[in-house]
Amino acid sequence: MAGSTMEMKDGIKDYLTGRLNDYLFDELSEDYLRRSGIDSFMKGVPIPLKAGDLAKGEASSIMIARNMAFVLGCDPAFRYRDSYVAYIHHFFSEDFVKPLMNEGAEKARKNDFETACVFFRAALVLEPDNADALFLYARALHDAYENGEGEEYVGRFKAESLRAFERLTSLAPDLDAGWYYLGYAYLNMGLYRKASLAFQSFIDTTKDAELRADVTKMQDRLRDPIRIEEGCNDVSSGRFEAGIALLAPYTQDDRFNQWWPLWYHLGLACASIGDQEKAEACYQKALSFSPSNQEIMKRLVEVYQFMGRPDLVKKYEEKIRVVRHNAELDREQKRAESGLDVS
Repeated sequence: MAGSTMEMKDGIKDYLTGRLNDYLFDELSEDYLRRSGIDSFMKGVPIPLKAGDLAKGEASSIMIARNMAFVLGCDPAFRYRDSYVAYIHHFFSEDFVKPLMNEGAEKARKNDFETACVFFRAALVLEPDNADALFLYARALHDAYENGEGEEYVGRFKAESLRAFERLTSLAPDLDAGWYYLGYAYLNMGLYRKASLAFQSFIDTTKDAELRADVTKMQDRLRDPIRIEEGCNDVSSGRFEAGIALLAPYTQDDRFNQWWPLWYHLGLACASIGDQEKAEACYQKALSFSPSNQEIMKRLVEVYQFMGRPDLVKKYEEKIRVVRHNAELDREQKRAESGLDVS
């Protein structure tokens, strides 16, 4: 899928490839390869079949192609991807993609958003610049994380949705819905200035007066979050005093004083200007709102090393080890559930 975000980085594959455990892989006969004129790219290539397919006798080309598409939707970087794409294009016209999109839309209507993603990804492997498929994929990702559970799951689907909407607005800049959802995707990631710019593009593009009015109100509500983001960026860029000046007033603002990045960046700024006690208090506040955040714990270790508190250094180093261990166990479990020998 040349030029696609899935090829560069596929953050959700681990949640989809477990579906491939339902498939068996076998090779087509040499006689079939010769008769069909596909021996040049399918010889030695295993094809995906389900047990039910085998019960029906010899698999049809449409059955094989649909199975191939499903495999590619689960894993666009699948080992035999090029052969599968060549097989599908050899037997079928461009209309092959439309049923994939329809099936994905039907799965989404039934709230099976992950399987919907599989079908839309398959469509995009075959037609990387299909804006309709990309929009449906981005929406399915959005709905998956809106209805999903678990910090890592939500984070991965959210990031993938953001990438898909970014590509959509580049591919189809006149599509107002792309800018609308991209704005909210940035908003959910805490990227307030980018959200504001996307919303402005929506306002400039849309003909929907009611939505334009709603988004204009949203623009007004983003003024303070944008200032907080500017303060965080100041700290990250080494402008510590400027960052503190922007961020400190919001620690008394009930709308924003439970945002862990606010406290974290204040902690960074205070530590950088030598106020370790205030940095510790800020980091502890940040950790209370993001309890498994390893980066905050690492900063606390640095503060306690500076303060000469080996007991607290040991405490937070152990917390980091526990969080890392648990995260690795989760990843190993997902790999075990989604393992595929032929990939």
